[in-house]
Amino acid sequence: MNNTIKYSVDADGIALLVIDLPDKSMNVLTPELTSDMTACVEKMVADENVKGAVLTSGKSAFIAGADIKDMVTAYDRGITAEEGYEFSQGLTRFLRELETCGKPVAVAINGLALGGGLEVCLACHYRILSDDPRAVLGLPEVTIGLLPGAGGTQRLPRLIGTADALPMILQGKSIKPAKALELGVVHEIAPAAELVGRAKAWLLENGDPVAPWDKKGFKVPGGAGAMTPRNMQTFMMGTSLLAKTTQHNYPAPIAAISAVYEGCITPIDTGLDIESQYFGQLLSGVVARNMMRSLFVNKGAADKLVRRPAGIEKSRISKLGILGAGMMGAGVAYVSAKAGIQVVLLDTGIEAAERGKAYSEGLLNRAVQRGYSTEEKAKGLLDMIHPTTDYNDLEGCDLVIEAVFESREIKADVTAKTEAVIPENAIFASNTSTLPITGLAEASKRPESFIGLHFFSPVDKMPLVELIVGEKSSDEAIARGLDYIKQIRKTPIVVNDSPGFYTSRCFSTSTNEGMTMLAEGINPALIENGAKMAGLPVGPLAVMDEVTLDLGYKITMQAAADQGDDYTFDSGFPVIRKFVEDLDRKGKRFGKGFYEYPEGEKKYLWPGLAGHYPLAEEQPPVEEVKNRLLYRQALETARCLEEGVLNHPADADIGSIFGWGFPPWTGGTLSFIDTVGIGHFVEECDRMAKAYGPRFAVSDWLRQRAAEGKGFH
Repeated sequence: MNNTIKYSVDADGIALLVIDLPDKSMNVLTPELTSDMTACVEKMVADENVKGAVLTSGKSAFIAGADIKDMVTAYDRGITAEEGYEFSQGLTRFLRELETCGKPVAVAINGLALGGGLEVCLACHYRILSDDPRAVLGLPEVTIGLLPGAGGTQRLPRLIGTADALPMILQGKSIKPAKALELGVVHEIAPAAELVGRAKAWLLENGDPVAPWDKKGFKVPGGAGAMTPRNMQTFMMGTSLLAKTTQHNYPAPIAAISAVYEGCITPIDTGLDIESQYFGQLLSGVVARNMMRSLFVNKGAADKLVRRPAGIEKSRISKLGILGAGMMGAGVAYVSAKAGIQVVLLDTGIEAAERGKAYSEGLLNRAVQRGYSTEEKAKGLLDMIHPTTDYNDLEGCDLVIEAVFESREIKADVTAKTEAVIPENAIFASNTSTLPITGLAEASKRPESFIGLHFFSPVDKMPLVELIVGEKSSDEAIARGLDYIKQIRKTPIVVNDSPGFYTSRCFSTSTNEGMTMLAEGINPALIENGAKMAGLPVGPLAVMDEVTLDLGYKITMQAAADQGDDYTFDSGFPVIRKFVEDLDRKGKRFGKGFYEYPEGEKKYLWPGLAGHYPLAEEQPPVEEVKNRLLYRQALETARCLEEGVLNHPADADIGSIFGWGFPPWTGGTLSFIDTVGIGHFVEECDRMAKAYGPRFAVSDWLRQRAAEGKGFH
């Protein structure tokens, strides 16, 4: 019985295969679909009255790719490279049978076709794509630790040449219809309503059942291997650039370029076999497991609001108030207006409020210049933002987000003024990155409607929002906060209240460790480069300059004042104190910090560092620098889970990757512990606690988990 494909034959002898997986919003390549399609192809071939076939989708997209939820468990099931090879070969054989069935097959691509979806299209003899900007084509497998395993590394280069194919394969870049036609990935583009008709016309008039690479004398456009000067440069430079950008933490890009290089100098069937061998190695590896689980499965669940309290009616924000038009407030205003929300942007002075709106204007002007938007759309978005100094303008707001200076007194003042105006059922959220929400909610007359919404800078680019639950935050406030995050197309995590919450608390351990190493006499260049080699986006000293040492100083002094004798200064704070109090080097915004910032030139580490922190005679190996940074962040995450700041390991991983840039190859902070093994992790922390101090000390709770071999996923 065919459950996934509707098969019919018209009076002209053209078979129509409409893919429509039941109970799924999008088609994905499942074993059932490949089995059904194989059966349909066999039926089509056996029917003498059928001249050819058109493949299309019954959904708004074509095929979104393979079923990642099945592949993500491969590593934990103990799959071997040989078994991964066989998995790839199963898809390859199925598509090769389609390609060599002896009858022409055209594909009417009525929506996006990604990964395995595009690979299905490439195995068809004629491709016609919907002329719709949402109908993108791409091979994104490398972004989840894999390579295209159903012919993508072999057919695409043979179709358009290696130079044009490699960006799609190695970077996971998607292309829109016009570009797909220009490159030759598709033969034509047309309105969606005409796709099937045009595909049938090609079959009846020109239908050719033989793929280009199966014809005698075929040559890869531009040449294969390193036999041409252009290809020699492409592969030699490409491999070097991949090594630089991946730091050998990500095996997929190197495997993919190897599959293209080795496979395209051989006949297609040999090339497909080579591709499957590389795919098997990746699927059986831990990096692919980590990336699929965190970047696809768990992120997808978060985007669908898996943490949303049940039983609360769905909501939408129509009018949003933002208190504070600085960088954060201005960024929140932009993403909210972009989502169609009316925004009231309030500050103490109209000039400041107007500057906040001007931030959106700058972003929109660049978008118009690059062709991503139109003048009309940009003006419409700007009209959604109303700068003001009048609290009465907040009347009717469904949600108000406070993004003022990190001072309890200032925050309490704006809370009171706001609550005097907004509706009783409005939600009030603070964008604080450090101050506990429960304490801030004490200034509110309705603490049950008070939550934290911690955005990351720059808001228009950073995908994460950390929702913080105070002691009195209601389920309705949490649900409505999550609905808003989804409305502005961000990814949420939900954490419980504590100083620094989750992301700020754990992120700060990396910068603290970097400054501690600097004070120990470790070469600052080794610290910064070690961080990059571990997969962190920038070094801890550069990060500290970006957020400013001045801010770190003020936050620390505020916390010390709050906690009095109970407060323990971090190991790296003496460095901050020296730079702020003695050296007046407060960070990038102030023109100098750990780095020098010459106007119009590239920044560089301040040469005076060695005078204040002389280099130790013996420098540690780079692996030790990497481990100190990664282990410290992961250990603090485990403490957050133990203390109940975090409720779910998935939120920990998503927050670490998308919030502060923990290396995606690890799968996130808790996945990193699972990757190195919890027993080994505890042993390493014990070693580092003896060498560097109690910040690496392991709790009894974590030690017991290690003794039981109990990981986090």
